[in-house]
Amino acid sequence: MMEGIKYVTNHKGERVAVMIDLEKYSEIWEDFYDSLVAEMRKDEPTSSLDAVKRSLRKKGKLNG
Repeated sequence: MMEGIKYVTNHKGERVAVMIDLEKYSEIWEDFYDSLVAEMRKDEPTSSLDAVKRSLRKKGKLNG
């Protein structure tokens, strides 16, 4: 077992979740989380950089 990693098991003893010591593994967790978010969003429609800039300027959130 790795220090700072604990598994949560169900009534059958099967691993169903994991607890991670964020003080020890925060950077790794951030990378893992970013990968999950990217995977979840892979089929979402995309916008060009120019379209995003136009939208932000229109909302007053980007100058120039």
